[in-house]
Amino acid sequence: MTNSINIQQGWLSSARRVPSPNVNVRPVNTSISLLVIHNISLPPEQFDNGYIEQFFINQLDATVHPYFAEIADMTVSAHLLITRTGEVIQFVPFDQRAWHAGQSCFRGRDNCNDFSIGIELEGADTIAYTDEQYTMLAQVSGCLMEEYPEIIFDTIVGHSDIAPGRKTDPGEYFDWSRFQQLVKEQ
Repeated sequence: MTNSINIQQGWLSSARRVPSPNVNVRPVNTSISLLVIHNISLPPEQFDNGYIEQFFINQLDATVHPYFAEIADMTVSAHLLITRTGEVIQFVPFDQRAWHAGQSCFRGRDNCNDFSIGIELEGADTIAYTDEQYTMLAQVSGCLMEEYPEIIFDTIVGHSDIAPGRKTDPGEYFDWSRFQQLVKEQ
């Protein structure tokens, strides 16, 4: 498989851009060395409705669903969202700090947002991800590994790995072996 995705000025060339206001600068002299895989669905376990995009740009209507009222005051973002169909939406350029990890620690380093890229998969812990998501995640990850050589398989983790006890995503249905094999096949 040939990876036709590339990065231009912090943006994936093939991604749809939806800039989020939930972003800030990374600390000076901080290299990108971690890739964090998440999942999200709004409302929980419901897909393909545009609510995730609205949430990441602070335009989610809290009156639409009871769950939305619970999260209405949160300001979060991710660098990328990969939908169930494999569409990639980019909210934050990679050289900027997205607000995806929250309180987190990786190998003794706190504040993983400072040095990581966050990719959200439209999904839930107990629902299988789609073939299109695995294919696109592998292509994007391969591109990121080329652009940011400190990202290697050992530094691609789930949200649950950097926030254990607080987060469970990408969940038991995420097939790490399949994902890694697809990256290697590029």
